[in-house]
Amino acid sequence: MWWFQQGLSFLPSALVIWTSAAFIFSYITAVTLHHVDPALPYISDTGTVAPEKCLFGAMLNIAAVLCIATIYVRYKQVHALNPEENHIIKLNKAGLVLGILSCLGLSIVANFQKTTLFVAHVSGAVLTFGMGSLYMFIQTILSYQMQPKIHGKQVFWIRLLLVIWCGVSAFSMLTCSSVLYSGNFGADLVQKLHWNPEDKGYVLHMITTAAEWSMSFSFFGFFLTYIRDFQKISLRVEANLHGLTLYDTAPCPINNERTRLLSRDF
Repeated sequence: MWWFQQGLSFLPSALVIWTSAAFIFSYITAVTLHHVDPALPYISDTGTVAPEKCLFGAMLNIAAVLCIATIYVRYKQVHALNPEENHIIKLNKAGLVLGILSCLGLSIVANFQKTTLFVAHVSGAVLTFGMGSLYMFIQTILSYQMQPKIHGKQVFWIRLLLVIWCGVSAFSMLTCSSVLYSGNFGADLVQKLHWNPEDKGYVLHMITTAAEWSMSFSFFGFFLTYIRDFQKISLRVEANLHGLTLYDTAPCPINNERTRLLSRDF
């Protein structure tokens, strides 16, 4: 049996592969059509102009769905492993909420381009990266509290390093972008898709875009750490029938049907 056939390990794998493909295809299309510069454009700039914005939006919407599924499975897994630990239950619920908000932000980023609706786009980016970073932080805390009985120390240290990577990238991106957009570097920065080394703020722009790509890679690495955990979990769907027909309200024996959902049990 291949590793991606074990449990639900294909979910985080599909999430990372699909999201990476969305970035790569949009980037290649935007560069080929000369809509952006090849050297480190903003991720969202590669999905600003048609036709790449159509591809970018459609693929990231699917990525948001995959991300919600991955976050939910992780929530159910932690809940099943720690049914009586109140502090872990609270952190797990908080992680679920933060993760869903991050997925909502990803969908907003995908559908509201920076050059069209800047406020909506920035709000989506804040949700995606801000709530996503907090989600990673909470999951790292959970990994620490669940070791060594449930989680290995190696997994915790890998996730901690990824969270630090994410934090450094986020700090760099926020600092440089704040200086760039609040300084005297031009009035059309929001609409600007092409940068030259001679332009004011070029260095700040490059640091900001590099930090954004770096932060995205830290997210990818974090979700890849779920693969081993998800190899040991599966979900089932249970249908309960409370009537003989859809219009029958009289009591009747309950007929339960259980069906495997996407995976076999281990």
